[in-house]
Amino acid sequence: MESAVAVATGLKIGTKLSEGKTKEVYLLPDFPGHVLMQSKDQITAGNAAKKDQMEGKAALSNKTTCCVFRLLHEAGIKTAFVRKHTDTAFIAEHCEMIPIEWVCRRIATGSFLKRNPGVKEGYRFSPPKIEMFYKDDTNNDPQWSEEQIIESEMNCAGLKMGSCEVDIMSRSTLAIFEILEKAWATQNCTLVDMKIEFGVSVSTKELVLADVIDNDSWRLWPSGDRSQQKDKQVYRDLKEVTPEALQVVKRNFEWVAERVELLLEPMESGRVVVLMGSTSDLAHCEKIKKSCASYGIPCELRVTSAHKGPDETLRIKAKYEGDGKPTVFVAVAGRSNGLGPVLSGNTAYPVINCPPLTSDWGSQDVWSSLRMPSGLGCSTILSPEAAAQFAAQIFGITDHLVWAKLRSSMLNTWISLKQADKKLQECCL
Repeated sequence: MESAVAVATGLKIGTKLSEGKTKEVYLLPDFPGHVLMQSKDQITAGNAAKKDQMEGKAALSNKTTCCVFRLLHEAGIKTAFVRKHTDTAFIAEHCEMIPIEWVCRRIATGSFLKRNPGVKEGYRFSPPKIEMFYKDDTNNDPQWSEEQIIESEMNCAGLKMGSCEVDIMSRSTLAIFEILEKAWATQNCTLVDMKIEFGVSVSTKELVLADVIDNDSWRLWPSGDRSQQKDKQVYRDLKEVTPEALQVVKRNFEWVAERVELLLEPMESGRVVVLMGSTSDLAHCEKIKKSCASYGIPCELRVTSAHKGPDETLRIKAKYEGDGKPTVFVAVAGRSNGLGPVLSGNTAYPVINCPPLTSDWGSQDVWSSLRMPSGLGCSTILSPEAAAQFAAQIFGITDHLVWAKLRSSMLNTWISLKQADKKLQECCL
C-alpha cells in the first residue's frame, strides 16, 4: 500500500509508526515533524471482537475527520490536523499520543447506563459530563479518574501529565463538544456524546487535539430520536452482520459525511456598521473592524454626524435596514455622543456606543453615552475590541461558526492563564 500511495500522490511515505483497528500512521521523510494518517475500510466494535470490511469506509471516515478538524481549527482550537491529502488520508503533526480517551456526554445512554444503574436513558447532563478511559484493550479500556492520570506520571514527548495538563484536556474536551454540538444542531441533529484523544507535538511540545473524529467517535440522533441514529452504534447493535445490514451502516456513514460538510457553511451572515462622527476617529474604528474580522464578521465604516446632519445619519441607517441583513450598529463619537442615542431611538437593530475617550475631557464626555433618555437601549463599551466581541456574541446566537470562535477564544484565554500560573509556580519552586 505504501508504494501505491506514494505513486498516486507523489508523497514519499516513510516508516509505519503504528497501526490500529481503523487507521495506519506513517512518517513523512520530506515533511519533518509530520505524519500521514491513512484510514482503513475496516469497521469494528467491542475492541475488535466484531470486525468487518466495509468498502468505502476509509474515504467516508477521512472526509468526516477532515471537515471536523477544519471547523475546529478555524474556530481556534489547537489540533494536530494540517490538511487533507487524499480521499483516504490526511497529514497531521507528529504527536506522541496520550493513552486516554476523553468522553463528553450530553445525554445518558450506552455504557454509562450499565455503569450507573438507576439512571434512565435520556437523562440530560447540564453541564455535559466528562469521563476518562485508559486505552487498554485487554482490560476493556477501564475508566480512570483525574487523580489516576496525574499519579500515573505519564510523560509524552517530554511533557509530564500533571494537574495543569489534565485540567487543560478536560476544559478542551468540554469546549470541543459544545462547538460540535452547536454545529450539529444546525442540521437538526443531536450530538449525544463524543470521544476524543490528545497528543503532544514532538516538534512544539504543545498539547493538541489529535487522532481522528469520525463517525466512530460519537453518537448522532437526528431530531433527538434514538431510533434514527446515524453513528456506529447501528453496527454495534447488529445481531447478525449481513451484506444488507452493512449497506445500511454504510448509508448512515454517507449521510454523516454529506452533512458534516454543511457544518463548515455559515448561517445568514450578519455585519457590523460603524458610524463615526469624524475621520479623526478612524484609528479607533479600524480596531473595531480588525476585531470583527477575527470573528469572520464583515464590518463597514461610515462617517456621519447626528448633530450636524441628522437627516443623513437616518438615511444611512435606513439603507442598512432596507436590505434585511442582520446588522449591529456601532456609534463612535467623542465629546457629545449624539450618534448612539439617535440611532437607538430610530432603529430596532442593536446599537453599541464605543466613544473614543481622551485623557482631558473623557471623564465628562462619557456621560453622553451612559445617560440615555428613557426608551433607548444602546449599550456602551469603551474598548473597540470588546465592542466587536459583543457584536460577535449577538451574531453567535444564530451563527454557529461565530459562536465557535467565541467559545474557542474563551478556552484559549483560560489555557494561557493556566499555563502562566504553572510557569510561575515552577519558577518560585
